[in-house]
Amino acid sequence: MTKHLLSMQDLSTKEVEAILDKAAELKQKFRKGEPHELLRGKTLAMIFEKPSTRTRVSFESAMTHLGGHAIYLSVNEIHLGRGETIADTARALSLYVDGIVVRLFKHEDAVELAHHSSVPVVNGLTDMHHPCQALADLLTIREKKGKLKGLKVAWVGDGNNVCNSLMQGCSLLGINFSAACPKGFEPCTKVVEQAKENARKSGAKLAVLTDPKKAVEDADVVYTDVWVSMGQEKEAEKRMRAFKGYQVNPSLLKLAKTDAIFMHCLPAHRGLEVTGDVIDGPHSVVWDQAENRLHAQKGLLVSMLGTK
Repeated sequence: MTKHLLSMQDLSTKEVEAILDKAAELKQKFRKGEPHELLRGKTLAMIFEKPSTRTRVSFESAMTHLGGHAIYLSVNEIHLGRGETIADTARALSLYVDGIVVRLFKHEDAVELAHHSSVPVVNGLTDMHHPCQALADLLTIREKKGKLKGLKVAWVGDGNNVCNSLMQGCSLLGINFSAACPKGFEPCTKVVEQAKENARKSGAKLAVLTDPKKAVEDADVVYTDVWVSMGQEKEAEKRMRAFKGYQVNPSLLKLAKTDAIFMHCLPAHRGLEVTGDVIDGPHSVVWDQAENRLHAQKGLLVSMLGTK
């Protein structure tokens, strides 16, 4: 059966750890200028319904560094869902490429495409999940803290796709996770239940709260994201009211451990979900996160497309 990555739940704890290990290994080779063309002759199709900076450039660069080739396919340039079914698009692309990355609005569309694809499909972002971001985040945390199990990650703000994936990833690896979200903006109930089951096996603690101060208390990592994501522009006024009091600022960050790191998947809006002195301050590792999208995706691509 073809292995897909649509959410972090598609990976076992050992598989996540193996991807992170491979990513760290390839990062060192990249830093030393050593060749690592492990996917020579492989082609990756990239179907993007949403605009992107980090996801597109990191995947294309990753395939180039690995000796392969990436083809960017805007939905305006192909027939996906417009004159051709998602199933038929998946079947056709499977004849030409070795893997497919999708960045779509509806998670259900990614699931359908994967169901009909005979090559691995990677979720580069949907409205429900962002596993590639979670892998880069876990790699960054491990680099900065020297370990993962037993740490505490605090999420502040919208219980969105990044929150869902990070919660799943943390619970798989024994990382305690606390999310503080306004009522009505909590992470997906199904994801929370999956994470609770993961946590029972890994020994992690999981909490979904409404109080940012309680969530951030004694945290090793404080994480936030934008209050209004792509496709939510009509909800902007409502969201601004709901998230008042959920800004990560120096006073909130002081409740975390003194050596806590601040994370944000970017793009960021300084003065809204985070203040400039936090995201540009000494606790911030956002640019390490951004760089690690490249390396985490290399580890992922090699594990999924490489020779077994």
